[in-house]
Formats: sequence, structure tokens, C-alpha cells
Amino acid sequence: MNLIGQYDSPFVRRVALALRFYGIPFEHTPWSTFGDAEKIALYNPLMRAPTLVLDDGEVLIESTAILDYLDEISGPSRALIPDCAHVRREVLHICALATGLGDKAVSLLYERVLRGEESKRWVERCRSQIAGVFASLEEDRARHKTQYWFGDNITHADIAVACVIRFTREAHAGMFDAARYPALDRHAETCEALQPFQDIVQPLAPPN
Repeated sequence: MNLIGQYDSPFVRRVALALRFYGIPFEHTPWSTFGDAEKIALYNPLMRAPTLVLDDGEVLIESTAILDYLDEISGPSRALIPDCAHVRREVLHICALATGLGDKAVSLLYERVLRGEESKRWVERCRSQIAGVFASLEEDRARHKTQYWFGDNITHADIAVACVIRFTREAHAGMFDAARYPALDRHAETCEALQPFQDIVQPLAPPN
């Protein structure tokens, strides 16, 4: 397998972390979605990352679809998402909030770096959405007293939230306030202390 994309993306990083937790060997091609867009387009016409090229040449795109495949080949006993329908929906709900937040944080970064002149209305809306999601995630995480969000085992929800927290902190100084979101801050520290998180990380590089 070959994972295309840079680890400063919360979406690429969550896929790479899942691969590591599953013990699935993979190659990593750290192409930029801007500087290397034409190269990525050979595999993904959207020119987006993550893009996962399987050994037989099949190409998977979008982190959620890629993780669904990795869960399938790893089997239900090892999957980073519970098989129980109710808990499974809860995990997917947290993942959806986290990835939606990540989308808004990435959009804000592009707005600032690429446009030159920010749309005040768009920026305020994105900031409001991000703050609202962080508040919702904080309330939910504070209710779960276990080591990880849904028990003693790490899930895709834990990974997704930790990845978007790191990205937001690096991309938008002051937007994530540890004093305001203490449960999320502890959650991020717990995840980032794990060896896979320390191995799979990249300082944020501005789009170019």
C-alpha cells in the first residue's frame, strides 16, 4: 500500500495512524495537494489527500472510505470501531464532528494563506462552527471517564479528535483553549503520548 499525502493533514494522519495501529505495512509518499497536485491527479482527479493506492493498483480516496476498507480487512475483532450498533453510531458521530471541524479549520487556513483578503462573514461562520463543535466534543468527552473515549481501547474517534486538535492548534493560534476544553486537552495529551502518534507527525507547512 502507498499512502499519498502529508502528515500535517489531520485526514492523512488519521489514516496513517490507523494503518500503524492495525500493523499494516505501507509506503508513504508525502506529496502536497498544492505543490504536487499534478502527481496526485494521476491517482485521484480531486487532487486531494489522503489517497491510498493498494497493491493491486486500486485507489481509495477520502479518509472515511479508506478507514472503512482498513476495518474490513482487519476484521471485527481488531477494528478500531465497535461492532455494537449503538456504540458504533456514537463513535461515527464523534468522528463526523471531528472531521467536520477539520474541514472548517483547513478552509480557514486556505482562506488566510491563499486568498490574501479574507471574507469576514465566512471566517466568522467557520470560527463559530469550530467553537460549537469543540464545545460539544468537550461536553461528551467529559462524560466519559475511561482512558479513551469509549473505554479502554482506542477507536477512530480518539484518533480523529486528537488529529484535529493538533491541526487547529498549529493552524489557528488561540482557537483551541486548553482551559476552556480541559477534557479535550487531556484527551489529546493521552493520544499524542502514544508511540504511533509520536512517529506519525509533521509540523504544519503552509500551502504552496
